[in-house]
Amino acid sequence: MQQIIVRRLLLSIPTLLIVSFLIFGILRLDPDAAVAARLGEGYTPAAAEQLKEELGLNNPIATEYVKWLGNLLRGDWGTSMYSYRPVLEEIGPKIGVTLELALVAVVFAVIIGIPIGVVSAMRQDTWLDYLLRGFSILGLSVPGFVIATFVLAFLAIQFKWIPPTQYAAPWEDPLKNFQQFALAGFILSLSTAASVMRYARTMMLDVLRQDYIRTAWAKGLRERVIIMRHALKNVLLPVVTVIGLTMATLVGGTVIFETLFTLNGVGRLLIRGVYERDYPLVQGITLLFAIAVVVINLVVDISYSLLDPRARG
Repeated sequence: MQQIIVRRLLLSIPTLLIVSFLIFGILRLDPDAAVAARLGEGYTPAAAEQLKEELGLNNPIATEYVKWLGNLLRGDWGTSMYSYRPVLEEIGPKIGVTLELALVAVVFAVIIGIPIGVVSAMRQDTWLDYLLRGFSILGLSVPGFVIATFVLAFLAIQFKWIPPTQYAAPWEDPLKNFQQFALAGFILSLSTAASVMRYARTMMLDVLRQDYIRTAWAKGLRERVIIMRHALKNVLLPVVTVIGLTMATLVGGTVIFETLFTLNGVGRLLIRGVYERDYPLVQGITLLFAIAVVVINLVVDISYSLLDPRARG
């Protein structure tokens, strides 16, 4: 197991290096346009040249990348061009909000997707199966931000209510925290829950055709016992992988949902950085999201190896 963990860690290093180079290089594809956008109406040749020197845009990209990477490893992620504070200080207080939103969405995806997938498989080709599959297609087809926009508009118009905008930690005000994250996390989870549901249904149908399940039916065991004791544990293993892989989608989805629900997280900070042309901040947040996706995939690989000895080859 230690060899598997080390191997996965070594494989993730080249991925992070490639992603970091892409993040660093994209903002330097057209340095003149980037400088002009940052200066706006205050653009002058002298100001543009000064900003290029500050950002290192006049130096070779390879030299600046190595310098930037070295600073990252020392904990220096740059300085915000808007607040003049270190990027990590800007990001740090907001990570908890984004992490909580993503975790709430994962919990909803699991408690919605797995039971619905199992029920749909047990009632294959019945009206209930068709209904549940229709909901899953709807969840995959309609973007979450569209659903969130309609729900927020409906609640505001019909009930004169919107989720609280001032963040409250769960240990300070649990009720207010629940009101802030429950609706956002639920809607954010719908597409992931739909994917989990469809995969759980497919795996359950496959498991129900196995010989040991037929033997359990032949012994006269009740349906509940067969599902809970024999079938479900073999369904959950592949579903864990799907949940882990779809968490990457949730990480990206927090950017839009934090803006819609006025949650002061990293995603909303990224939107602000884009509007303000705060390139060091945008680079730092984008790299943080990339690291999160790589770590999630790493955890999924390790978890799968722990749960299934056959995957340790």
